[in-house]
Amino acid sequence: MISISNKKLDAWIKEVADMCQPDEVYLCDGTKEEYQKMLDIMVEAGLGTPLNPEKRPGCYLFRSHPSDVARAEKRTFIASKNKEDAGPTNNWIDPDELKKSMTELYTGCMKGRTMYVIPFSMGPIGSPISKIGVEITDSPYVVFNMYIMTRIGTAVLGALGEDGEFVKCLHSVGQPLGPGEVDKEWPCIPNVDEKYISHFPEERMIWSIGSGYGGNALLGKKCFALRIAGVQARDEGWLAEHMLILKLTNPKGESYYVCGAFPSACGKTNLAMLQPSFPGWKVETIGDDIAWMKFGEDGRLYAINPESGFFGVVPGTSMQSNPNAMTQIQKNTIFTNVGLTDDGDVWWEGSGIPAPDHLIDWKGNDWTPDSGTPAAHANARFTTPAAQCPVIAPEWEDPAGVPISAILVGGRRKTTIPLVNESVDWNHGIFLGSIMGSEITTADITDKVGQVRRDPFAMLPFMGYHMGDYLQHWLDIGKKTDACKLPRIYFVNWFRKNEEGKFIWPGYGENSRVLKWIVDRLSGDAEVVNTPIGNLPTLDGIDLNGINIGEAEMTELLKIDKEAWLAEIESIKENYKSYGDRLPKELAEELAKLEAKLA
Repeated sequence: MISISNKKLDAWIKEVADMCQPDEVYLCDGTKEEYQKMLDIMVEAGLGTPLNPEKRPGCYLFRSHPSDVARAEKRTFIASKNKEDAGPTNNWIDPDELKKSMTELYTGCMKGRTMYVIPFSMGPIGSPISKIGVEITDSPYVVFNMYIMTRIGTAVLGALGEDGEFVKCLHSVGQPLGPGEVDKEWPCIPNVDEKYISHFPEERMIWSIGSGYGGNALLGKKCFALRIAGVQARDEGWLAEHMLILKLTNPKGESYYVCGAFPSACGKTNLAMLQPSFPGWKVETIGDDIAWMKFGEDGRLYAINPESGFFGVVPGTSMQSNPNAMTQIQKNTIFTNVGLTDDGDVWWEGSGIPAPDHLIDWKGNDWTPDSGTPAAHANARFTTPAAQCPVIAPEWEDPAGVPISAILVGGRRKTTIPLVNESVDWNHGIFLGSIMGSEITTADITDKVGQVRRDPFAMLPFMGYHMGDYLQHWLDIGKKTDACKLPRIYFVNWFRKNEEGKFIWPGYGENSRVLKWIVDRLSGDAEVVNTPIGNLPTLDGIDLNGINIGEAEMTELLKIDKEAWLAEIESIKENYKSYGDRLPKELAEELAKLEAKLA
């Protein structure tokens, strides 16, 4: 058994080993040699495929079990001591009952396997904004993905010291091996209803079993970085958010840092790596998914990207939608659940590359364009180092973080929500963040299609406590500094459609035109139209040089449909009811003010 100077960690490792009964315990050191060793283990077991080194040097393909392809939201639990603290948007189980059930599953679950101990830092090691976790797992796939996504190894143990605090992250695929047995396919518990991704917020602890994929298994990602860190942030007075961070520099050389919260399928990664359509403007990436923000000595909010890699959705990534990501994933990247071409490359739908005549699909079957099934799973992923992003900002790992000037919120809305709307003050901005969401495009119950799925600050699937308390925390953050030092909040919507059902705004690189207007607002160089819902650009406020958007289109993009907004208010009221007496009174007041202005 290994020995570690941190007594709490040493005792926990021994406790888990006694319960899970692995054949061996291995402490990860975070070296490149170790990373390659873990890849080799999976390849030798027939569970991974090296890609053609001339086309994709250092890249590998993995195929998960068809039951293990995405976040298992219905099997994700918040086990707070009091059910009310989990709130209406989370699955709650009594923590004592949950531990009893899961301890039975964990007992002996690592027989025939190696138990890997991964010390990891979320954020630059030693940063005052960073936090340390330790993941125990029996999956080499988790080890090499965590190597990309976090900072792991002996340097983290050094920062932890003898008495440092850490988040306990326990994971197992839940498939013990008998003597002489080996994995013949992706190891997991195939029955989705037997998987558990459980969070114990008061204990700063995560237990996961049965899934080997994505955020169910890479416990530094959503489980720690949002659900547990969100509780830490509430208790300690900072923010842990599902947000991109970008650096925007104008032709004068002035730089602004912007965060953005968007639900899935709203182009968050594309925006983080945006190629501006304006000459002289530059966008650089700090992070594409998660932002941790703390107050600096000057009273401003400073953000870090707590991750060191990008875990992005592959389908739809193309030279049109995200040329920087396409360049980034040419090397040293882990692909999961995409198609494998006959020449050892990968292919996916929406790549902008013609489909080959034949490939092996994400399930391992022969595939042709006539197969009638997708070559890549819709949630297929790439895991790639942030450092090799071609537009990564030089200060992306600054331990002090970067000062945030603006926060974007938004969703997919074909009507009602204008292209961009500036909040009038902090509380109004939190109101806008609380009502954001996307229209449902597919559903098991078809009459829900077109309804808005409210997703406050894009945190609905990632909350570690009551959503009403979370929104109150945002309001409280605004009281901790001078109003002039807080970021301005903007509600954006790239997805408004005309009567023919076509997008009015071209999106992609042209979104930089909206960012330019926001910068102009921050510097005092743009006028606004005061409306009942907030501050909108004037008709000529957004620079349209070089694109085929005229006054009629801009009128529609900035239109405020009174009847649509009154219907929106009724929908918001229904959503707010679910928070009960934990709905912040400030948000109820903002809603009442909006209704009165529209009336």
